[in-house]
Amino acid sequence: MNASATTHTLVVEEGKAGQRVDLFIGEALGLSRARLKKLFDTGAVKVDGRAAKKGVQVAVGQRVSVVVPEERREVVPEPDAPLTVLREDDTLVFLDKPAGTPSHPLQSGETGTLANALVARHPECAEASEDAREVGLCHRLDIETSGVIVAARTREAWTAVREAFGGRAVDKHYWALVTGPLADAGEIELPLRHHPRHPDRVEPAVEGGEGARDAHSEFRVLAREGEYSLVEVRISTGVLHQVRAHLAAVGAPIVGDALYEGREEPGLGRFFLHARALGLTHPVTQERVRVESPLPPELRAVLERHALQAPA
Repeated sequence: MNASATTHTLVVEEGKAGQRVDLFIGEALGLSRARLKKLFDTGAVKVDGRAAKKGVQVAVGQRVSVVVPEERREVVPEPDAPLTVLREDDTLVFLDKPAGTPSHPLQSGETGTLANALVARHPECAEASEDAREVGLCHRLDIETSGVIVAARTREAWTAVREAFGGRAVDKHYWALVTGPLADAGEIELPLRHHPRHPDRVEPAVEGGEGARDAHSEFRVLAREGEYSLVEVRISTGVLHQVRAHLAAVGAPIVGDALYEGREEPGLGRFFLHARALGLTHPVTQERVRVESPLPPELRAVLERHALQAPA
């Protein structure tokens, strides 16, 4: 697959006359020395229509054209990294993401993510998503959230599942342990937006406005003991931190979630949020598929400490 490229045309102004062309381009486009060397080595830089060497000096009025290929951010395969597959076929792979593992890298060369382990087993996933870093993952889970996540093995399947997520056609069920008063069941229809002073969290946007995104959650209590409640939350939308922010907004923050004022749980080391199940229409067979992830041992241990029993 050939990467696309962008052609930049720069005109040398008086203050830049006499500067080396590589430094002139580097300042103008913000490119690293390594990328600049590659551009010159491949003949991607021309001055007034002629291929240029990096040491040449530019003069006022000269036109410098630079063809910059789009960098494809490949994901480094990690064949020895653990990977738990819940279900797979020729089209989709459902994975069990552990807490503490990012879904995919943010930068080229980054390792230790679910995507690194996935692309080692299924190299075709690297071509499935538009962004190579996602290696076919159709959605993301927060680093500290465990549970089921789905990836596609073809571009057609990835597109179909992404459209299903966008069209609210995917059932996403989470289990969370919370404290505080909470009804047996209910709905939370509360728009969310990025917090203006804390960009790493979201806040309710009751009156809508700029940056507000619709967010809908349904919940039901599975078990109670004292101040603690094990809650199942079904979301049809997919706003950043939706479950965490919605539960906190109704006075029932998730245990261990310091970002949203959740109660500390000694020895846990994460917040108690687990992507329990995912249901969607299979993009090839058109059959409804539901995949569940078992509650991790560290979360079961917390329930036992608080005398709570999770459903089978």
